[in-house]
Amino acid sequence: MTNKIDIKAYLDADEQKDLLRLLTAGSVDDGKSTLIGRLLFDSKKLYDDQLAALERDSKRVGNAGDHIDYALLLDGLKAEREEGITIDVAYRYFSTNRRKFIIADTPGHEQYTRNMITGGSTANLAIILVDARKGVITQTRRHTYLVSLLGIKHIVLAVNKMDLVDFDEKVFNAIVADYLALTSHLGIEDVTCFPLSARDGDNVVELSERTPWYSGKPLLEFLETVPIHADRNYRDFRYPVQYVLRPDLNFRGFCGKVASGVVRVGDEVVALPSMKRSRVKRIVTYDGDLQEAFPPQSVTITLEDEIDISRGEMIVHPDNLPHIGRHFTTMLVWMDEEPMDTSKQFFLKHNTNTSRASIVNIRHRVDVNTLEQKDGQPFKLNEIGQVDILTAKTLFFDAYAENRQTGAFILIDPITNNTSAVGMILQPLDERALENDLVPTLDLRRLGIGEEHYDAVECIAKELGRQGFDVKVIK
Repeated sequence: MTNKIDIKAYLDADEQKDLLRLLTAGSVDDGKSTLIGRLLFDSKKLYDDQLAALERDSKRVGNAGDHIDYALLLDGLKAEREEGITIDVAYRYFSTNRRKFIIADTPGHEQYTRNMITGGSTANLAIILVDARKGVITQTRRHTYLVSLLGIKHIVLAVNKMDLVDFDEKVFNAIVADYLALTSHLGIEDVTCFPLSARDGDNVVELSERTPWYSGKPLLEFLETVPIHADRNYRDFRYPVQYVLRPDLNFRGFCGKVASGVVRVGDEVVALPSMKRSRVKRIVTYDGDLQEAFPPQSVTITLEDEIDISRGEMIVHPDNLPHIGRHFTTMLVWMDEEPMDTSKQFFLKHNTNTSRASIVNIRHRVDVNTLEQKDGQPFKLNEIGQVDILTAKTLFFDAYAENRQTGAFILIDPITNNTSAVGMILQPLDERALENDLVPTLDLRRLGIGEEHYDAVECIAKELGRQGFDVKVIK
């Protein structure tokens, strides 16, 4: 009986561990996959059959000579093993006694920039690897800019291959000074630097005797203890409605995931866009009712009043509203093989909301290697820049810098269904300044439609809105 209780207590404790999502980035052959493989190996998170396969594959297709090639744990594609590089994002999960981890090993090639954006979209922390022999190079600057663009608040500078420069402290300090000059220019405040040898394991899980001048923690201990709870926005309550749950006549709840902020039973809330007010009656989950909910919990909220709320609409606090509009400026990362076509209307997916959208103005492109702003030509694959977007349907959004959950969106090609771009909203724009309005207007009196048909027209307009086509009705 004691063993059963101990097992249950262990599983309960494991369930309570928080989760750190991190990505690795850096130039080709800087050792990203090797570092993660070494992290898994030294933390004893590999099974015997994995170790046997790793030793066998290292002799057959490895690139580490007589050593074990830890990169093979992540580089699983045939082309990756043949070339000794990372092409696609590889995810690995592991846990320690303190924390759970999901690691995204992202490619270093410029042509795979979109893969890095995908891997970093949910990351709390980024590990930027630098070859100690080369220092901060163009790709280091490019990846750091992308990390800052994604709003990742914690950066680890891993100066790898220190064994090839005889663990020289002066080399390490020079690289650190050069990199901190870059991050200060980009406004990144939390940077921690480590001298490493990923192949040999120096300062990865345990401190190395070959760096007596280094007084910090080993990398794994730092990853276990870096605080990430403050990264979430608990100030602005945003609850995009995903589904209306009506199992019987006595229950009507609004299902969704708390994007940000905290909501409690009894709180006054307002539904967008109707601006109807009510109070939270219950916060329902599978395991029972809660008194409060916070991100990233998925819950069902019931209200004291009957309010018509549909998928794509949002519940917020009345004294803390998001931006409500259809016109905004955004940073855009182009991810489609087909170049940008500004005459095309895209589907814009924002939380649970979907709308038609057009790119109405290209402000500039950014040369991610030099950070220079260039002319506003249509983007090609992996290009990044600032554009203005107009949607057919009203959105409820915040600036990405303030709220990553409600400040991000994707553009979808309506013909191919490919993800054309991802965007990070900067600020709203005045819709009245637009000459070309995407939303058609129905003036019912001018069209000779009588009042007896108003309700039917409203129902049709609302159904069109749910499908991404807004219609403005004037009575």
